[in-house]
Amino acid sequence: MSRTIQPPGELSATASRHLLLNMTPNGSLGTGGESVFVVRRGEGPYIDDADGRRYIDGLSGMYCCQLGYSYADEIADAAARQLRELCFSPLWSASAHPVAIELSERLAALAPEGVDHTFFSGGGAEAVETAWKITRKYHALRGEPGRTKAISRRGAYHGLTLGALSLTDDPGLKEPYGPPAIETRFVANTNRYGLPAGPADDAAFTRHLLVEVEAAILAEGPETIAMLIAEPVQNRGGCITPPEGYWPGLRALADRYGFLLVADEVVTAFGRLGKWFGGTRYGARPDIITLAKGITAGYAPMGATMVGARVAEVINRPGEVLNHGYTFGGHPLSAAIALRSLHIMERDRILENVTDLQDHLAKRMAALGDLPIVGDVRGAGFFYALELTGDTENGGFSDALRAAVVGDLIPRRLREAGLLARVYNRAAPLVQIAPPLISDRALLDRIADIIGNTLDEASAHFAIA
Repeated sequence: MSRTIQPPGELSATASRHLLLNMTPNGSLGTGGESVFVVRRGEGPYIDDADGRRYIDGLSGMYCCQLGYSYADEIADAAARQLRELCFSPLWSASAHPVAIELSERLAALAPEGVDHTFFSGGGAEAVETAWKITRKYHALRGEPGRTKAISRRGAYHGLTLGALSLTDDPGLKEPYGPPAIETRFVANTNRYGLPAGPADDAAFTRHLLVEVEAAILAEGPETIAMLIAEPVQNRGGCITPPEGYWPGLRALADRYGFLLVADEVVTAFGRLGKWFGGTRYGARPDIITLAKGITAGYAPMGATMVGARVAEVINRPGEVLNHGYTFGGHPLSAAIALRSLHIMERDRILENVTDLQDHLAKRMAALGDLPIVGDVRGAGFFYALELTGDTENGGFSDALRAAVVGDLIPRRLREAGLLARVYNRAAPLVQIAPPLISDRALLDRIADIIGNTLDEASAHFAIA
């Protein structure tokens, strides 16, 4: 059966009639409203829209396409081989299939020492839900059922299912759905920009942050805290990196007070920061790691929750049932694609490409900090954000300038120049990039040039506003 390809204009109209898009004001699309941006194909680090215009995918398909769109034939071959052998079998009731077993072994070999068990799911939010349920079961089996609270960080995003949403700090996302499923205490993230004059060096800033975390633990009652969840580099709020010593400090607090430390690596794993697991870069030693996105390089949906041996030993007590599951968790097709993408990354030295070029990208991005509209530049690896400064006395944006510059000019000019980047128009105005890990020096320069030219124009607009 052949698939009918609609003309470009009709695709957008059909989408507005029938498709509910994620995080989108769907009622504003269609006739008389905004058109749907329809992506038709990808090649290398580029995507083409339905009209045939080409763009640099500066976000790797929302942090997923680590390999860009370069290996379709090889991935398709792995997928076809798996489908011919076994199209589906669930990981359920003491039943498994070879490709999920092999992938769990492969992940254990790549993960930080001692993190050696994997529970598969369909995506990042499910991986976070799984981390919470395993954490609760772990504490209950150890005779501490009163550990029912979590600690997360301000501005954090950990997913949109009701459990994961509880750990996400965004009232606008949470309020429509009532009280959170998990009682969560939020503490400061590691962003220094915009803070009053305070600790100047990493050691002092780390102490300042950890004092607040410990105060929150004591205020809630250490015996009530089940876990602390954090990203090695916090995505929401703009690529917020930790100071030296922060993750070892979290480990020490977890050991002191008995809660589990969870590293949400949905965005940062599989090379985004130049390491298989981004937390390795910062000395993280988590009990649990959540994964998704780059695990299959975007070629198929998959999530995973990796569990340390100390936790696995408790939840795997003889006769104890792990009463949790997802029908399609560890799907043979997704697992086969994940294995092939990991093989490609290792064979073609994709992580080495990031480590070879990360200093160059850092210099190019840092230079943009000289533009009047740029307040801060931060990030690591192939993951950077520019926080913008506005026209009010405290560096914020007036409503008029926010709408004109951040809401319209910057995203429009970036796209017109052929770059897909993320432009936030909320509390912190940001321009963020996460280019495919196959990007070469010339492409990274092109990305920096486009952003620089766009923000230079925005700065001129800002100067006369």
